[in-house]
Amino acid sequence: MAKRKILTFDYGATSGRAILGEYENGKLTCTEIHRFENNPVEVTGHLYWDILRLFHECKQGLIKAAIAGHRDIEAVGIDTWGVDFALLDENGMLLANPFAYRDVLTDGELERIAKEIPLREIYDRTGIQLIKFNTLFQLTAIRAKFPELLARTKKLVFIPDLLNYFLTGKLSSEFSIASTSSMLSAETRDWDRELLERLGIDPAILPPVTPSGQKLGRILPNLAEETGVSCEVISVCGHDTGSAYLAVPKKADETCAFLSCGTWSLFGTELPSPVVCEEGFGFNYSNEGGYGYTTRFLKNIMGLWIYGEIKREAERREGKLDYATLDKELLAAPAFRSFIDPDAEDFMAPGRMAEKIRDYCRRTGQPVPETRGELLRTAQESLALKYRYAVEGLEKILGRNFDTLRVVGGGCNDRILMCFTASALGREVIAGPVEATAIGNMAAQLLTLGELRDVDEARALVRASFEEKHYLPEDRAAWDEAYARFLPLVGRTAEL
Repeated sequence: MAKRKILTFDYGATSGRAILGEYENGKLTCTEIHRFENNPVEVTGHLYWDILRLFHECKQGLIKAAIAGHRDIEAVGIDTWGVDFALLDENGMLLANPFAYRDVLTDGELERIAKEIPLREIYDRTGIQLIKFNTLFQLTAIRAKFPELLARTKKLVFIPDLLNYFLTGKLSSEFSIASTSSMLSAETRDWDRELLERLGIDPAILPPVTPSGQKLGRILPNLAEETGVSCEVISVCGHDTGSAYLAVPKKADETCAFLSCGTWSLFGTELPSPVVCEEGFGFNYSNEGGYGYTTRFLKNIMGLWIYGEIKREAERREGKLDYATLDKELLAAPAFRSFIDPDAEDFMAPGRMAEKIRDYCRRTGQPVPETRGELLRTAQESLALKYRYAVEGLEKILGRNFDTLRVVGGGCNDRILMCFTASALGREVIAGPVEATAIGNMAAQLLTLGELRDVDEARALVRASFEEKHYLPEDRAAWDEAYARFLPLVGRTAEL
């Protein structure tokens, strides 16, 4: 079988990569071509994505691939974080830099919208977890605060679709990324036009929803000349979690929970259709879209963001710190001393993370973590315990048990977190692949190119190509006692 080459661009909320995929003899290999930072920029009190810089990095990835001898790439696919978007005018030009979801734009927006329409109704219509930064609430906030911006808008384009547009000149709205918006009907899998109109949003600004795995066309001639690469652009699962879930190496008959673990933790499972119910609303579970119009039934949890912020704050004072040093400090700190709810509003915005954790512990009557190791241990133990809360909610909603948790993404490299997670859940954890988002992106491209027949064959390819690690629970009694102390904090998050 001839080797086939594809290129994936995986844009995370803190960094991005261009990774070359080479498919030959039933195996897939990945080679990093380009890596770059993705730092939102604060200007006049608002936080924006530097979108033209991000497209520049896309071009750099293509150029580096060509220089490395890979001009024969057949296709490119792009995935990014969810919910964020750009607004275009009648000429297809950017009206402004896209707001970053952690911006203050949507502070108080859920409470304000609740006066116009019950939030439970929005959940029942869309099946999407109610978070203030969902696309719908960003739009209503723009309508309230910058009405002239929305009045000039002809099209709304999600970030992966925008980068595809820059490459091809073709506008699209791929299903998986559109599904994160709180604007898609869970029943029809199309825009909920009635909901949008009731909230003062013109549905005409939204391109038609298209399935994952569509060929959009070739890279524009001027870009092909500039970069040295001329190939198809495929609209893969544009939401990075949609790509990551496609790369979960489960067998066809295997029942397991899924965790895509990175800056965010996306905890859930894959279903053939949405589940919208009282329990799902109570546990704030989402019905997001996956490849082949499947449902990613999941809960968003503030993942490695808190650990990363502690690390970044320390590095601003001390310079670069390696994970081995931080892990040593974490393990030296006492176990189960203090806990936080990772999803508390306190921890959403960047900056002052160490002090925010200390303030939270003071308010909840717990010992205050003082050392960096104590802060890190508090963050990681709390994250593992929040995973237990999520899996118990998942089992209650669906009425079934999950004996195994499959973890994919960068968090697989965090051996301590994987051990904590297995022990907190009392279940086996199978970790890998690390580069799941990029691999799922590649799998969607190979499906579109006809090299793979279906999702089961794609996942078999992942199993054949990449290593997985197994973790078993330890210290069950100690983790059970810790969970009993942690659980009341989840109930208190709203009032804190």
